[in-house]
Amino acid sequence: MHTLEYINKDIRPLDINDKIKKAQKLFEQYNYSHFPVVNKNLFCGLIERQSVEFNDFNGENLIDIKNKFRIFYADDAMNWFEVLQNFTTHNSNLIPVLNKAKEYVGYYELNDFLNIFRCTPFLHEDGVILVISKNINEYSFSEITQIVESNNATLFGAFISKIENEEAQIVLKLSIHDINNTLLSFRRYNYRILNEFKKDKYLDELNERSDYLQKYLNI
Repeated sequence: MHTLEYINKDIRPLDINDKIKKAQKLFEQYNYSHFPVVNKNLFCGLIERQSVEFNDFNGENLIDIKNKFRIFYADDAMNWFEVLQNFTTHNSNLIPVLNKAKEYVGYYELNDFLNIFRCTPFLHEDGVILVISKNINEYSFSEITQIVESNNATLFGAFISKIENEEAQIVLKLSIHDINNTLLSFRRYNYRILNEFKKDKYLDELNERSDYLQKYLNI
């Protein structure tokens, strides 16, 4: 998927010599977290909404507060997932796009990339969500894929949702299939299953044995 087709040029970037009040008016007009600032089309940084929104500036230019600029951007070779990660990392809903010469090309909007994500098989296809965990030094996505495919299922997508105490929590989206054999396979490879399934035969058998043992001990 080509991300360049999502480059937006509707709003011109701010110039380094513009008045700060111009930036304030843009933030009043548009619901963006940042605006790009350029000098003869070379990227200087981004001015953040909260750094100018409620401050009273007496005729100063943006160059006077360049120490408040933030530096982050997407280059024109990034894929859509890298761009989406950029939005998250910098808590922004606008990412400027630069070419190799660090010249400003346009900007990406967060909503466009959220819509791309919504159309991926991970969210769009019917399937089963499986949450597993394993030590961060012991799991691999190639192993996970092999386990899924060996049980005649398709892996639509996977991501790490949390890392805690050297344990990675991994969310998988699988095609609809008999999940029991897949669960058994993951357990054989020492993955922990973190979400429950109504037809998890392994857990059912463990519960039955536990109930039986409890009844035996109570005799």
